[in-house]
Amino acid sequence: MPTPDIDPRLLRGFVTVAEELHFTRAAARLYVAQQALSRDIRRLERELGRELFVRTTRHVTLTGDGERLLPHARRVLDAHAALVAAATAPADRPLLVDLNTDGMTAARVLARARELAPECELMARFESGLTWAAGEVLAGRLDVSFGRAAGLPPVALAQLSVQPVRYEPMAVLLPRAHPLAGREEVGLGDLAGETVYAGAGNPRTAEWTDLASGLFAEWGIVLAPPAPLAVGVAEFQRVMAKTGNPVLAVAGFPPLPGTVLRPLVRPVPLSPLLMVWRKGLDHPGLTALRAAVEELAGTEGWMVRPSNSWLPEDDLSLMDRRS
Repeated sequence: MPTPDIDPRLLRGFVTVAEELHFTRAAARLYVAQQALSRDIRRLERELGRELFVRTTRHVTLTGDGERLLPHARRVLDAHAALVAAATAPADRPLLVDLNTDGMTAARVLARARELAPECELMARFESGLTWAAGEVLAGRLDVSFGRAAGLPPVALAQLSVQPVRYEPMAVLLPRAHPLAGREEVGLGDLAGETVYAGAGNPRTAEWTDLASGLFAEWGIVLAPPAPLAVGVAEFQRVMAKTGNPVLAVAGFPPLPGTVLRPLVRPVPLSPLLMVWRKGLDHPGLTALRAAVEELAGTEGWMVRPSNSWLPEDDLSLMDRRS
């Protein structure tokens, strides 16, 4: 009997259904119609000559053959992602590095990487959030990005390599006339009842709004409603001046005229910064970026968590992960 030539798309559908144990949710993760996903699973079962799922009107479970196939399917998909990355990333082309926002931690990593590998062309991009940039990385339109990865769909995260960069302490950007602006630091309890902007409504930075929502719920802080999407420091400043709301930020956020930046404490909320790239990407610029992260994190203490800090469990597990 000839060995079946299995389309990676079929394996990707199988793995996603196996993780969700629900065809509708799996189809949503893959951005395909449920009927198309069901057809792909039936085709895979025919090609393998094995039933992979037990389906009832209420439940989907893996068969024994499905359980045995799952780890092998994941390894094949990892290898396929590595092959695509290697085939589309010649080492002599520029490496496209998304910093999200200029003047912060990722910019320091890029600057040091350029010093370590002056022969490489590392081109900066500014996509403003990992929710958007991760899709660009997977599509090959970006090579590297930075941000919080816990909010990414598992099917996307499975195709990315990650390197923890920094536990960034959060801060609050306050108008100079705000009653808390005169303090050296602001306790989370001091913001109870305040309306604070955290990017709500910006589809590119959903991971930041999600992190803020969890934090605000614990401390009685109100998430500010969506504001017009502002590109650039001047536009952001103009829009925020109209609302007068404090803005959730990180400790290294660039200063804005008419505002003060104050660290948040009791506890210290942390923003988990990771560097992400397509699995299998092989480029000397990436090697330089990884070396820059290791060097700066070591000398600056970026991976040391304050004793009294706040961070969701999902983020903690990713910050312990290293590709």
